[in-house]
Amino acid sequence: MPDTTLSRRGLLTKLGILFNGAVAAALAVPVVGFLLSSVTRGRSNGYLSWVSLGRASEFPEGETRLATFRNPLAMPTDGQTVDTSCWVRRVATETFQVFAVNCAHLGCPVRWFPQSGLFMCPCHGGAYYRDGSRASGPPERGLFEYPCKVENGLIMIQAGELPTPGASASLARKDRPCAC
Repeated sequence: MPDTTLSRRGLLTKLGILFNGAVAAALAVPVVGFLLSSVTRGRSNGYLSWVSLGRASEFPEGETRLATFRNPLAMPTDGQTVDTSCWVRRVATETFQVFAVNCAHLGCPVRWFPQSGLFMCPCHGGAYYRDGSRASGPPERGLFEYPCKVENGLIMIQAGELPTPGASASLARKDRPCAC
């Protein structure tokens, strides 16, 4: 009959393998969860949701004003970082354009200068006309524009995804301002 007693070296080897396996599993769970989150989460109906910027009457015709909205993808721990700014331009009575505050070059926040009728980027001197099209500087395209609509007197934008060239086709509506 063979000796089945466990030596001290054998016990410590088995405990070491067990401990290392438990640590590896504990480290692998969040990594695998992160890698699979885009597949399991997908794009639910709440991902691109319509968010109110305020009453249409708050935006006078022919003016461009800064508005803020809360990103619909907010987590409880995000705090103030989910408050996003955008520029709202009222073109006509019920026609609006809503631009992302980010420059199309490197994403610096652009400012509106009503005296010159230009959006200016402080980082690299990019300039945009009042309709968001490129005026000069390094940006190769105009400002990114949010899809918008007027509903029950409120200006609504489709938020949750930054309107960039790689965004979905529903966000690529630079050719026409929103109207009700």
